[in-house]
Amino acid sequence: MPRSEVLFVGGRSGVGKTTAAEALHDLLRAADVPHAVIDGDLLDLAYPAPHLAHPDARLAERNLRSMWAAYRELGYHRLVFTNTVSVLEHERLSAAMGDDPVVRAVLLRASDATTAARLARRAGGPVPGAQLAHSTETARRLDTAAAGTVTRVDTDGLTPSAVATALASVTGWLPA
Repeated sequence: MPRSEVLFVGGRSGVGKTTAAEALHDLLRAADVPHAVIDGDLLDLAYPAPHLAHPDARLAERNLRSMWAAYRELGYHRLVFTNTVSVLEHERLSAAMGDDPVVRAVLLRASDATTAARLARRAGGPVPGAQLAHSTETARRLDTAAAGTVTRVDTDGLTPSAVATALASVTGWLPA
C-alpha cells in the first residue's frame, strides 16, 4: 500500500476550512482520486472540553489514530484534515496517524471583514464582538506561530472552488 499523505488545513474560525475541504473533496472525487476528509474540530467536541478537562488524554489524537486506521484498512492513503490549530500541531497529529505520512500543511487566511461576513452567514445574523475578537487573535497567533514550511493561502475574494484548487496544487494529488 502507498505511504500515507495528509493535508492539514488550519485557520481562524470563519476562514472557510470546512467549506474548502468540502470543495476539495468534490474536486478530488471528480478526478477519481481516493481520499478521506476528517473535520478535526469534531474529534474532541464535548463539554467540558477534553483538552482542558483531561489534557493528558489526548482524545483528538486517539480518535484520529482510530479513524485513520479504519480508513487505511479499507485502502485509503490520502487524508484531508481540518482543524483550527492543525498547522501548529501537525507533527503531533501526523504521529498520531501511526504510519509516518507525508505531511503538507496550509494556513487559510482572510481579512477581519471577510471573516466577519462569513461568520454572520453561518450564524444567520450578527456575530458577538467577543467571538470576532477571538477569531482575530487566533489569526494573528496562527500566522506568527506557524512554521515557514506551512503554505499560506489568502481566501479573500476566492470562491470555495478556487481555494480547493489552491489546496489541490499543494498536495499534487490531481492527475496532470
